[in-house]
Amino acid sequence: MRVTLNGKIVDTECKSVFELGRGVGGGVNPDGGETVVILNGYQLSKDAGLKDGDTVSFIKKGVMPGRDELESMMAARHTPGAHEKLKAARVAVAGLGGLGSHIAVSLARLGVGELLLVDYDVVEPSNLNRQSYFISHLGMKKTDALKNQLADINGFIYVNTVDAFITEDNAANLFKGYNIVCEAFDNPESKAVLVSTLLSKLPGVKVVAASGLAGFGSSNDIRTRVNFGRLYVCGDETSAAEIGCGLMSPRVQICAGHQANMVLRLILGIDDA
Repeated sequence: MRVTLNGKIVDTECKSVFELGRGVGGGVNPDGGETVVILNGYQLSKDAGLKDGDTVSFIKKGVMPGRDELESMMAARHTPGAHEKLKAARVAVAGLGGLGSHIAVSLARLGVGELLLVDYDVVEPSNLNRQSYFISHLGMKKTDALKNQLADINGFIYVNTVDAFITEDNAANLFKGYNIVCEAFDNPESKAVLVSTLLSKLPGVKVVAASGLAGFGSSNDIRTRVNFGRLYVCGDETSAAEIGCGLMSPRVQICAGHQANMVLRLILGIDDA
């Protein structure tokens, strides 16, 4: 039979995953506790049968693999068939605050092939309560700080950055060529300008936006909804940041997770929320 082993196609007569590891897999000992074994995106705790077309990864703990092998191992935990679509995708993130920074981290971990990160601001102390930055990033441009983080997470993706304030005049030009754009602004007026501009001037674009994520209300109130066919809105659509109701890390990250997951679904060809 023919299987994919650590990113390479091999022919084997092995009947089980552990047998493959002890043989073609380079003599690893899958049941010795020193090797992570992944079959079709699922980590095994015991042996399993092997069939034609399976994807298997053996990851030795504490050993730094080569570049190609590392990429294969990262992709091994994905659902089969997802990685190639993700690798070919191009996604833009507008605003790199609490939403945008966490969205970008999730997309990098997914292995989205190209990311465009757009922001004009620098990292400030008040950002550290909810945004994906560290004390060492204070004073840095958010584009630079986030790009550095993503390189440490996944060095196999291309990250393009633009330091700019997004307006009605430049939005279409900035995001042209990206079929999916994540709106991740704090300011309601800026949100409205970006969404309306992209939907009116870029007919093929799909916008994943956010509305209603402040405070510490129930996590279950945050949902993803489809509006106007090409607009996906994540949040509870009511809880705005105001006096007595600030932006708190858990709910911000939950909403960012909704946005990143909607991007994943769109890349995989799933249009419903």
